[in-house]
Amino acid sequence: MTPEVRAVFQIAGIGFLVAILHTILKQSGKEEFAHWTTFVGFVAVFVIVIGYVDQLYSEITRVFLNQ
Repeated sequence: MTPEVRAVFQIAGIGFLVAILHTILKQSGKEEFAHWTTFVGFVAVFVIVIGYVDQLYSEITRVFLNQ
């Protein structure tokens, strides 16, 4: 499995897990924890995406500035 496909599955898994935890916490009356869980999931996905954007930027600069 390529790293790009693995990243898509990681992001989807994080989203699925966060959705389930958010629903469980909200139903049990712990709405503040549910919001924090969503925020932490968002940050985790953001860190993964930032890593790929950094790789993309490095590849673009290597191709266009290394002539």
